[in-house]
Amino acid sequence: MKITSSSFQDQSVIPGQYAFAIKDPSTHITLSSNQNPHLAWSDFPKDTQSFALICHDPDVPSKGDDVNQEGKVVPASLPRVDFYHWVLVNIPNSVQTIAAGSHSNSITAKGKSAQQSPVGTPGINDYTAWFKGDASMEGHYFGYDGPCPPWNDAIKHHYIFTIYALNTPSISLTGPYTGAEALIAIKPHIIAQASITGIYSLNPSVAI
Repeated sequence: MKITSSSFQDQSVIPGQYAFAIKDPSTHITLSSNQNPHLAWSDFPKDTQSFALICHDPDVPSKGDDVNQEGKVVPASLPRVDFYHWVLVNIPNSVQTIAAGSHSNSITAKGKSAQQSPVGTPGINDYTAWFKGDASMEGHYFGYDGPCPPWNDAIKHHYIFTIYALNTPSISLTGPYTGAEALIAIKPHIIAQASITGIYSLNPSVAI
C-alpha cells in the first residue's frame, strides 16, 4: 500500500499553509491558513471495504512547564507523547484521494463541527484538550488542524499521516471520539497501512 502527497514530500518540511501557525520574527508565531494537505493512496488490498486516516505528532512535550516561555527552551531530553491532528474513519473504499483544503482551510475558533467533513466520520483532534479552559477557543475540534509545535522546542516535530485499509465497511464511532479510541476500534480490522511523514518547527534555531 502506498500514500503520497502533492503538498509535501515524505520526510520533508510541511509548507506553512498546511500548519496552524507559522514563524513571526516579532511575536514568535502567527496563525496560518490551516489547510489540510493533499493525500492520495493506492495499491491497497482488493478486499478493502473502507479506510481510516490518522495524523499524529509523536514529539509533543510530556510536560508543558517550559512550552512557549520566554527565556526557556523545551529540552530535547524531555519525554515525548502523541498529539493527534486528524482522525477520520468510515472513508468509503471508492475514495482514494483527499484534496488540499477540502477538510480544513482556516482556523475555526472553538473547533469545526463533525458535519463539516465532506467524507467519513471525523473524530476530535487534540486541540480539543489543548484549548480546554480558554474561553475564546474551547470546544470540540473535529477534523484536521495543522502543526503548531512550541516555538521554543529544541527538536523538530514529525507529522505522520497514516492511511489504514480495513476489512469492514464501517466503524462504530460517533461523537467526539479520540485518536486513541479510533486506533483501538480499527486495530482488529486493519489489513494494510501506509504512512507519509512531514517535518515542522517554529523554532528559528532548529534546522529543518
